[in-house]
Amino acid sequence: MITIAKPEVARAISLELLDVGAIKIRPNEPFKWASGWNSPIYCDNRLALSFPETRTIIKHYLADVIRSTYPDAQGIAGVATAGIPQGALVAESLDLPFMYVRSKPKGHGMENLVEGKIEKGQKIVMVEDLVSTGGSSIKAAEAIKAAGAEVLGMAAIFTYGFDVAHENFKKAEIKLVCLSDYTHLLDEALAKKLIQPDELETLSEWRENPSEWGR
Repeated sequence: MITIAKPEVARAISLELLDVGAIKIRPNEPFKWASGWNSPIYCDNRLALSFPETRTIIKHYLADVIRSTYPDAQGIAGVATAGIPQGALVAESLDLPFMYVRSKPKGHGMENLVEGKIEKGQKIVMVEDLVSTGGSSIKAAEAIKAAGAEVLGMAAIFTYGFDVAHENFKKAEIKLVCLSDYTHLLDEALAKKLIQPDELETLSEWRENPSEWGR
């Protein structure tokens, strides 16, 4: 249930994220994720928000994906936290209502999990910045469904392309379209000489078994 946008879009987005430093690749000095995994890549798409040109390019491509893939969309929902600003930008571009899903219910007041006005039966497209295993994204989609709306699918900036993510979205029956992915990223990084040809093998091995890589 996961597809990638057009190759030219995937290449352009990968290049933008590399150019502004939103994605860093260090196969010889791995990053440590919160999950405990060692990773040769670190992706922080929030950084792209600080660059107006890059931010605008991402917004336009996300909006184009939603127009073409989910033409019946009646609202946009951002996934906390990084999907919130991206979703708001896209909703503004498409002139659609916006809401967002918290990672957990607010601890006071109405104790909302979904913030913003949501209608019963409203057709919603979720917006994410990054998909790894897909767990938090699917949880957010379930919150939208629980609120009575229909989730048409999801659009995201980038995915690592893990098999577990494909399985999770397939099981949840949620369509996800990503602007770019790990494969296109490596192609652009190699072209820019940010990585060397002899590093491709270990970078590919990481995606095949990320939980054990580097141990």
